[in-house]
Amino acid sequence: MAKQKATSATLAAPNPTKGALALLIGTRKGAFILRGDKSREKWKLSDSMFVGNIIHHVVLDPRDRKTMLLCARTGHLGPTIFRSTDFGKTWKEAAKPPAFPKAAEGAKGRVLDHNFWLTPGHVSETDVWYVGTSPQGLFRSEDGGVTWDEVKGFNEHPLRQVWAGPDDEGPPDGATLHSIMIDPRDSAHMYISLSGGGVFESTDKGADWHPVQKGLWSEFLPDPYAEYGHDPHCMRMHLLMPDRLYTQTHCGIYRMDRGEGVWTRIGENLPKENNISDYSFPIVLHPRDPDTVWAMPLDGGFPLGRVTPNGKPATYITRNGGKKWKRQDKGLPKKDGWFSVKRQSMMSDTHAPVGVYFGTTGGEVWASRDEGDSWTRIADHLPEIYSLEVAEEFE
Repeated sequence: MAKQKATSATLAAPNPTKGALALLIGTRKGAFILRGDKSREKWKLSDSMFVGNIIHHVVLDPRDRKTMLLCARTGHLGPTIFRSTDFGKTWKEAAKPPAFPKAAEGAKGRVLDHNFWLTPGHVSETDVWYVGTSPQGLFRSEDGGVTWDEVKGFNEHPLRQVWAGPDDEGPPDGATLHSIMIDPRDSAHMYISLSGGGVFESTDKGADWHPVQKGLWSEFLPDPYAEYGHDPHCMRMHLLMPDRLYTQTHCGIYRMDRGEGVWTRIGENLPKENNISDYSFPIVLHPRDPDTVWAMPLDGGFPLGRVTPNGKPATYITRNGGKKWKRQDKGLPKKDGWFSVKRQSMMSDTHAPVGVYFGTTGGEVWASRDEGDSWTRIADHLPEIYSLEVAEEFE
């Protein structure tokens, strides 16, 4: 398959938003909406939705600003997707949720454990959505999330199991397909990440795939620089410069300019004090500056702590693409702050200055209205937070 011809084109940046916003929160025991005013100083928490169910992801459609999809793992009823067209007041289950096909009699089939990562399709495809699942699968809806079908180009790819390994092996919560990124210039060009397996690219809307992992290093592989088998925790594409990619992996923070085709480890440039490693889960991009990125390092020693090092949480910001990082901890606990933040639980808004938000597994939501220079806790006592998305200009 011919690889995407990368360019360095930068798309025009939109004006910063100024209106009220909301944080869409998925937790281990339901979903919540945390509404903020225009100043982002006052916040009000909604009643719980789907209380008792695991909610892996809640996303507002940026194309119509009113449709929301939600990934729910509903106990003994299994994994499904719900849809709302009134900003969460009412919900309706998908008529045909994602599911792997039934195996032939006597054969071992794949059983979907949970839907994990939702991504709206290209702006030109107003009813298209994608979802990544565990075990690792990719599904597509062409009717706004009502019905879902397999992307067979990935799910039935002859190398899928070679790339990803057996379904019953992988991270503690299961092997997962996540970080589905659609090129805003081309609806057929997309990326996915496999945890584990690595980063993969398609230029034909998912009909075929190839690994994009040159430069990634993973200490747990027999060949640390293998063509596939890595464990990206979260990958982001900058929407104004779609050939600029960042990924937070199990073994570091990386940047790629697609034209060069090589991942460069930028996490090694983090300050050396405080026993900081570049192990973490989320990675957050500034909406108008491809060189500005936030990370939240966790304890990456052995055995993995997966909490903020020494109980002293901080975000780190780079404004030059990872060459230099600055610690940001004003307002965060100076001790006994043993935070853990999942890969979908840290995001930015599009205001000026940019707001940054993260949710912890301890049920706290923290916000910064000044690009991480200071932090305020805006919610607490929630169930374990699985995901946090920012909704703006909603109807």
